[in-house]
Amino acid sequence: MEFRVDESSALIIVDVQRDFCPGGSLPVSKGDEVVTVLNKYVKKFVEAKVPIYATRDWHPPNHLSFEFQGGPWPPHCVQNTRGAEFHPALALPREVRVLSKASDPNREGYSGFDGTNLAEELKRRGIRRLFVGGLATDYCVKNTVLDALSLGFEVILLEDAVRGVDVKVGDSEAAIREMVDKGAKKASLDQIA
Repeated sequence: MEFRVDESSALIIVDVQRDFCPGGSLPVSKGDEVVTVLNKYVKKFVEAKVPIYATRDWHPPNHLSFEFQGGPWPPHCVQNTRGAEFHPALALPREVRVLSKASDPNREGYSGFDGTNLAEELKRRGIRRLFVGGLATDYCVKNTVLDALSLGFEVILLEDAVRGVDVKVGDSEAAIREMVDKGAKKASLDQIA
């Protein structure tokens, strides 16, 4: 199956930040492997002249998800730190729209739609089809995809451009199944025209 990129399409790159890559404070196994693939998607979408969005965790230092606050995670992606920066090899275009999320210390905010104006902006631009890749499959990618589906967007999960945390073995596969069961379609680079 082939998926065409047109004026109703947008690319959403989820949380490809230093802290989620090897060497970061909350590394996704092989998380940096998505960068090369995402750069190829970015090139296709730039050539098609369609919008590209990049979400980022943008936590305050006292975010409720941090272990010392009773949350499940080590401190990560703290605002204005090196760990919150996008992976240095990620070739985001100049016109990329960066969306900061999870900046409220008292709210989790896994989804790119949570606490942002992403849905309104996409609808205003006439976007109906979202291509989504990034980190991590079983958390922020999954929640972004599920929110997009619930808002009525068609979603194509870029299966070759996601990696998961897998707190429990199989979490990523289960997340992909859930996204597909709710209506997402899976694709890889050779299926995008």
